Amino acid sequence: MNLAAAQHGFLSPTGVEIAFLLVGVATFGAALVTVTTRQLVHAALWLVVTLGGLAVEYLLLTAEFIAWVQVLIYVGSVVVLLLFGLMLTKAPIGRSPDADSGNRWAALVVAVTAAGALVWVVVDAFRTTWIDLSGPAAGTTRVTGESLFQNWVLPFEALSVLLLAALVGAIVLSRKAKADATPATAGEATPAVSGKEGAR
Repeated sequence: MNLAAAQHGFLSPTGVEIAFLLVGVATFGAALVTVTTRQLVHAALWLVVTLGGLAVEYLLLTAEFIAWVQVLIYVGSVVVLLLFGLMLTKAPIGRSPDADSGNRWAALVVAVTAAGALVWVVVDAFRTTWIDLSGPAAGTTRVTGESLFQNWVLPFEALSVLLLAALVGAIVLSRKAKADATPATAGEATPAVSGKEGAR
C-alpha cells in the first residue's frame, strides 16, 4: 500500500479524482445556466441538475449520508416547493425580460468576493488537517448516524419540535388572515346586491 501511495502523485490522478473533476465542471456549468437564464422554469430545472451534481460529489467523497440528505431535502423538497411556487403564482413559462434586473456586474463582484472568502476560510481552517484514508470511514451513514443519535440527539429533537411549532404557527396565522378577510369581503358585496335590488 505504501508503494502504491508513493507511486501515486499529483499528476497521476485516480479514476475517482477524474470523475470528481468532471462532475464538478458539469455542476459549475449548470449553476451558471441557473443564474443566467431568463426562463424561471428552466432555472428551477437547472437548479435540480446543480444540486444533483453536488450530491454526486458527496458520494465520490464517501459521504453518502450527506449525499442522500442533499437529494431528499434540496432536490426532493426545496426545488419541488420552488416549482409549486412558480406554478401557483402563474409565473411566465417562456422568456421573461423582468428576470434581468441589470445588476449583473454587481452580482458577479459579490459572487466572486464571497467565493474567494469561502475558499480562503476553508483552506485556512484545514491547512494542517490530514485525513487518514486507511482508518475507519468518517462520512458513512452508520458513522454519522451513531454520532448524531448518541452525542447530538437532544439538539436534534429540539430542532424537530421547533420546526413543528413553526409549521403549526404558519397554519394558525394563515387561517386567521383568511377569517379576517372573509367578513370584509361580505360587507363589500352587500351594498352592491342592495343597489341592484333598488334598481329593479
